[in-house]
Amino acid sequence: MKAVLVINAGSSSLKFALFPVEPALAESPALSGQIEGIGATPLLSARDAGGDRYQEPVLISGCQTEQHRDALNHLFRWLSTHNPALDIVAAGHRIVHGGELYSAPVVLNEFVLRDLESFIPLAPLHQPHNLRAIRAVTALIPEIPQVGCFDTAFHRTQSALAQAFALPRAISAEGVKRYGFHGLSYDYVAHQLPDIIGERANGAVLIAHLGNGASMCALREGKSVATTMGFTTADGLMMGTRTGSLDPGVLLYLMEQKGMDAKTLTNLLYKESGLLGVSGISQDMRTLLASDSAHAREAVDLFCYRIAREIGSLAAAAGGLDALVFTGGIGEHAAPVRERVAQLSAWLGVAIDPEANGVHALRVDAPDSRVAVAVVPTNEEGMIARYTLERLAH
Repeated sequence: MKAVLVINAGSSSLKFALFPVEPALAESPALSGQIEGIGATPLLSARDAGGDRYQEPVLISGCQTEQHRDALNHLFRWLSTHNPALDIVAAGHRIVHGGELYSAPVVLNEFVLRDLESFIPLAPLHQPHNLRAIRAVTALIPEIPQVGCFDTAFHRTQSALAQAFALPRAISAEGVKRYGFHGLSYDYVAHQLPDIIGERANGAVLIAHLGNGASMCALREGKSVATTMGFTTADGLMMGTRTGSLDPGVLLYLMEQKGMDAKTLTNLLYKESGLLGVSGISQDMRTLLASDSAHAREAVDLFCYRIAREIGSLAAAAGGLDALVFTGGIGEHAAPVRERVAQLSAWLGVAIDPEANGVHALRVDAPDSRVAVAVVPTNEEGMIARYTLERLAH
């Protein structure tokens, strides 16, 4: 089986998906899974297209710089055992940051990697692990081509005005600007919309990618014109453990009055806040929706309120609102969240059909809704596989 291997490497996990390419690129992976617990007790778990599940422990050395290589080495051996006829023709990588240089997928080589390493200060929690996986694949199977697909690339169609901060020009010139993220998800969903909402796909469309990481994007003619995430993935919407938009004066207060340093603030902003911080219970929306805790309800209410506020802002950027689209783990599966957001956005003409919403239908707008409302499962891995083949064909 000839296939493209899609890799999404994080600090403690390595997600993978295998997409057959003959006779044409498959929409769904033949096999997908992850190695989680890297740096602790790593475990490989996978599921094939037939629904069969696999799980086994992974042996990894104690050296941090070699852990992703060891994890990938184990994965390659396991894939060969699972499918002896497997022929990996290329590897496609999710890379968080492409900076200002990369607005499209690119074949990875040493020159590109040097550029991407220079973006590490822009995404210190993600970029190093993305690059470590690329170098690990190069070391283990150097004969296969690799393609990098960037989470920031989709947003490079935004105007300079939409990307700017009100900072001194010298700082902006160093690359401090709004980059936006979740671009691969938005790109995939945007490609599906013409078949789902027809001509409205070319109008003012807002996509809400709601999960542990959450953001929204405004589109015109299928292209990004504004998004909620900015310079980092901590901006914008409230998330599972991230604050979202925060008055920078709060950070100054915490530094001056509480003595918090950069490491402590980073932990606070990225790991201790959001749904987890407000509820004091969990970052998992399913847990919070099932809870009778007042703090859990407040966390959910704040999550929905922030989305509704951003809908108003993004509708202004898009010049109206023709369609509202939900995607991501929460967006696709949390009907009460969609219902609450629709209620808060009723002034814009958004109305949801309770029955369709309850079964997570593809279209959930009520007959009298002025705005099309859709629930579109995202497929970032499929987008990476598609771009990998397209880039190598040129």
